[in-house]
Amino acid sequence: MNEQSPSNAAAQPADTVSSRPLTLPKSDVSSGVGLAGLLGLFVWILFCRTFPLVAETIGLEGEYGVLSGPYAALTAMVFTAGPMAVWSLLVDRVHLRPSTGLNWNLRRTVNDAMPTATVKIAGLWATWAIIAALYALCRWYWDGQYLFAMEVLGFAIVPMIVLSVPYIIWLDRFMTEPKDATWHFGALLLRRGGSDAELVKKHWRAWIIKAFFGAFMISILPPGFAMIVEATPGAIISNPVEFGMLLITLLFVIDVQIGTVGYLFTLRPLDAHIRSGNPFIAGWLAALLCYPPFVWGIIGNNGQILSYEASTAGWGYWFGGNTALLWGWAVWLIFLTAIYAWATVVFGIRFSNLTYRGVLTNGPYRFTRHPAYVSKNLFWWSSVMPFFVMNGSTVEGIRNTFFLAVVSGIYYWRARTEEKHLLSEDPKYREYYDWMEHNGVITAPLAWLKRGIIGWFTKGPTDPQDTRTAHTAQEPAE
Repeated sequence: MNEQSPSNAAAQPADTVSSRPLTLPKSDVSSGVGLAGLLGLFVWILFCRTFPLVAETIGLEGEYGVLSGPYAALTAMVFTAGPMAVWSLLVDRVHLRPSTGLNWNLRRTVNDAMPTATVKIAGLWATWAIIAALYALCRWYWDGQYLFAMEVLGFAIVPMIVLSVPYIIWLDRFMTEPKDATWHFGALLLRRGGSDAELVKKHWRAWIIKAFFGAFMISILPPGFAMIVEATPGAIISNPVEFGMLLITLLFVIDVQIGTVGYLFTLRPLDAHIRSGNPFIAGWLAALLCYPPFVWGIIGNNGQILSYEASTAGWGYWFGGNTALLWGWAVWLIFLTAIYAWATVVFGIRFSNLTYRGVLTNGPYRFTRHPAYVSKNLFWWSSVMPFFVMNGSTVEGIRNTFFLAVVSGIYYWRARTEEKHLLSEDPKYREYYDWMEHNGVITAPLAWLKRGIIGWFTKGPTDPQDTRTAHTAQEPAE
């Protein structure tokens, strides 16, 4: 796969019948990567939960509690990222892939690498300075859960500056095209000439994604981790609501931990670098609406515009008194959250929003192109039950249902813009897209239904046996 050569597959005419065999392309990330990180995370959680026993066993003086603080949650990333990196290098040998942009046979001298490396270092340091200034200006980063993220990033900046020098020089000795997007931004700043405006935009798209989502992910690490480490499952195992929510919290912790690793460890030797950020404004709007600070005033219980939880009580209230139904619904919600977490785990070290970092075709992505969005929205509908309200107001129930439907529509919009981005970047995604249209357990029936509806209104009902119609990037996800 050549990341430097975007495909024009997205421009394929809609009425062209594809003659290519529909085969599922191999995933760029093996299942073992995410499983290795998951195992490392479980080992750390077990250590944190049993630390009092560990301290007693090794003879530490004093009384010790479980390790549930924010820095224990942060340390979990080491136990998650480490095994994933080892698996990627030793088993999958990702450092040898052409998509890394590295050729280990080049071996330029340090002197040969310095001219491009110094420009890139200048561009990188300037980027970090601008991001730091934006953090300082934006008030929401200095209140509540974001304070922890600012503390971590403030502590990390010095080693980042120091280590970036040998890292960039080392990489430039082996890069096939050392004048990457970072170099073009550095060249623009230093007025070296030869700077490409499109590559400067590419550089900033990638770093805005890392800065915005990286701070958010760090900020939400501690609460869920503390709940899992401090939990006493034995005390709540007879309560389906509390026990179900504990397992759901664990699954969200898995999602957040592996997702955070994905945002922070975008390393080229691991083939985990951001190859491109979504270039479409619609993609950014759809994604940012779902995250703080934008989501605080728009979506959910605290949002003033798309509030879908007014006077709701949730599944535990409405099914109260029916133990069998409570357990059944708890299992259903756990299942949906497990799909959501699985959709992150299968990314391994490459998870992040709004980016192209390779193509996934395994795990839950064999059943639908957007398993996380499908499971997340089903979870909200199943847990909130917006159509049931405690005050008995039909109008309130209609409002809740309408606004949650709008939220689901936003996620559908996100899916469409993500597909448009990936279709423009990689022909492998076109192959995956076409295969899912005809073989995806969830996607294929919906795609067939859509073709039938379109056919009915345009030229009559579509033959159910005609499953070879080609598709364009504008078709829906599911």
